[in-house]
Amino acid sequence: MIPAVPKTHLQPKVLACSLLALAMSHASLAQQGGFYDEITIIGSKENISRIPGSAHYIGPEQLEDFSYSDIQRIAREIPGVSIQVEDGYGLRPNISIRGVSSERSSRITLLEDNVLIAPAPYAAPAAYYFPTAGRIHAFEVVKGPAAITQGPNTIGGALNMASTPIPDTRAGNLLLEGGEDATYRLLGSYGGQTASGFGFLLETHQWQSDGFQDIDRSGTDTGLDVQDYTLKLAYAPSASKHAVELKLQYTEQDSNQSYLGLSDADFEQDPFRRYGLSALDNIATEHEQQILRYEYRATDALKLTATAYNNKHKRNWFKTEGVDLDGSSSADTMTRVSWADIVADINHGRTRDGVSADMLAGILHGDIDTPENSITLRANNREYYSRGGQLGVDWLFQTGAFSHSLQGGLRYHRDQEDRFQFDSGYQQLGGELVLNSVGAPGGAGNEKSDAQALAVHLYDLIEVGNWTFTPGLRYEDIELKRTRFSGGQARDFRDSRKNTVRVWLPGGGLSYRVSNELTLLGGVHKGFSAPTNAPGINEEKALNYELGLRFRNAFFSTEIIGFLSDYDNLLGVCTASSGVDCEIGDAFNGDAVTIKGVEFLLNSDLSTTTAFSIPLQVSYTYSDGEFDTDIADTAFFGEVSAGDPIPYLPDNQFRLSLGLENRIWGLNLSASYVDAVCVVASCGDFEQTDSMLTLDLSGNYQATKFLNVYARIENLTAQDGIAGRQPFGARPNKDRTAALGVRMKF
Repeated sequence: MIPAVPKTHLQPKVLACSLLALAMSHASLAQQGGFYDEITIIGSKENISRIPGSAHYIGPEQLEDFSYSDIQRIAREIPGVSIQVEDGYGLRPNISIRGVSSERSSRITLLEDNVLIAPAPYAAPAAYYFPTAGRIHAFEVVKGPAAITQGPNTIGGALNMASTPIPDTRAGNLLLEGGEDATYRLLGSYGGQTASGFGFLLETHQWQSDGFQDIDRSGTDTGLDVQDYTLKLAYAPSASKHAVELKLQYTEQDSNQSYLGLSDADFEQDPFRRYGLSALDNIATEHEQQILRYEYRATDALKLTATAYNNKHKRNWFKTEGVDLDGSSSADTMTRVSWADIVADINHGRTRDGVSADMLAGILHGDIDTPENSITLRANNREYYSRGGQLGVDWLFQTGAFSHSLQGGLRYHRDQEDRFQFDSGYQQLGGELVLNSVGAPGGAGNEKSDAQALAVHLYDLIEVGNWTFTPGLRYEDIELKRTRFSGGQARDFRDSRKNTVRVWLPGGGLSYRVSNELTLLGGVHKGFSAPTNAPGINEEKALNYELGLRFRNAFFSTEIIGFLSDYDNLLGVCTASSGVDCEIGDAFNGDAVTIKGVEFLLNSDLSTTTAFSIPLQVSYTYSDGEFDTDIADTAFFGEVSAGDPIPYLPDNQFRLSLGLENRIWGLNLSASYVDAVCVVASCGDFEQTDSMLTLDLSGNYQATKFLNVYARIENLTAQDGIAGRQPFGARPNKDRTAALGVRMKF
């Protein structure tokens, strides 16, 4: 037996078994009754036409076309949204809106039910927790001036995920899905309302897979086990102006995911291989959410809301960090070389510290034994909280010829990231990892990052004749602090640092209804992303413009919007997932940057008969982003010259979806294309991804009024190019995968 450090799985919390018995599918539930339309930003596709700016809504009927559990495939439907693929499942997705940094979705505002959902959205915004997409009822994205209502990150925009609402009447559904790689999914909910105004909802989502990659010389799979549980209780008597709702949500995840990718030569031979050095890599997480909402409808024109929320997140990612090429005898004092550098040396045929590229490849392949304590595995143990309270007011009123829909909000928020990590020393013998030593607790990260923030916004939608104006203003007052400790559990004070930012963010949109079919729109707003706690690092800020039109008639609807983001300062933040060799937590000013582009969306039904429909959707984005100035060589950006491209921003990407449907059956085909991208500004050899066209096919059959059978094939043509290169090496798209499922409605 080879000794190994335990993967430090977090202790599971077992909820009532009756919750599983009540499992029903969320997508077909009856529409929400009197409970809390505020949890959505937009509410429906129809409401988009009133917004003088870019906004998108993906509702439950559209989600049923493919029944995805991967947010990456869902988000590609929205123009202006780009993805950096990492694990192939979207467990911790890298989402960008209009060219902001995609890393861990840290530069967009992430919300669930209009509450901040990243583990520590101010202190450590990298989203190591992301709501399971398969249980979400609807997705909303707002960009442009409307994004100032949903801070803190307002340059790109906001993504809100609306959970399953409480249905009007007793209703429930069950979704069961099985597929390749021993993948299965169960999604279910049951709930309703009584005549007295009491409402409830019980929901669970279970998702397991063995993964689509194979680890050298190991029986360990590369899959996942995700368990979600949600309980909602509400009371809203029909004759009362008051309503209250309590939401309790719990998610537990265990997945054998790694930061270690492949060299290009190994990727070309087998893109779905994983090195044996990553056999012990595993992340275990727990996430808890509590939300208490109160609503008071003073009149038909005035509504007041109050929300208290608390999110807690724990995670321990036990993963290989690098190798010590000089063979130090102590895991606490070794000089580590990151896998990113080693993979780069192999790709370029370079020698490092007297070790040739062939020998480095031999280490990765398990062919070469290494000295004791030469390989570092880190227990990236962290705990987070995100909590606060927010007040909102919605007021409809008239001033002369002007009708107003005024929205105001105030939020007080605190969050924290607590790192207590340690390194363990291993060696490779006969292609297997052997434990040599366990590092001192806290020796690889012993610190807390704290933030407190006060945010206020006002946003007025003013209509007069064919004109709509949306002046808005946001204010953010943020205090950021990091405290480092020495020692273990005692956590003796070592040092601290602070950063403070106070910023006013004005914006406004304008639209003119030329006819019942055509609307012209435009807007400008000051965008912002919070800095880190590093002193002297400025906030990321940009002046953002958009101009476009919407057209809608009986045959099709379309939207064309041009956008421009003129950055005063692009912010670079060093994290492990960035794959950059810098000190975690440090930040770098990237100076001036310009990102411009065009977003296009078309929806139509090509059928000329009522017997069946041929739904067509086309989403296209053109982006052009570049640095405006030279930047001296830094540990994050490297050496940048004016005109260098923004990393991970594709010039062209599109998604086309075409269906053939009647009231009994339906077929849907989607084609998603993304250009090759540069992963660093210099964009040399081995610093690009591959362009990729991915086809997905789905079909469904309505067997009875209450039973629907569906099938899906993802990546129909088995595209296997390099989808990403970070953190440490080339990473594949998910292989061709088939699934079969049923949806039952009660």
